[in-house]
Amino acid sequence: MTYAADRLLEEVAYVAYHFHWPREEILDLEHHERQNWVREIARINTRVNEGR
Repeated sequence: MTYAADRLLEEVAYVAYHFHWPREEILDLEHHERQNWVREIARINTRVNEGR
């Protein structure tokens, strides 16, 4: 199964923007682990935006 290149680019950009990790390090993550980081960043952003 392949993963859409545009979705992969979104995930890499999202993690790199928020955590300042290098692209190669993010690409080395397994798919499920990268998605976990994307979800965690989203959760952090939600809490920050809600003032918690």
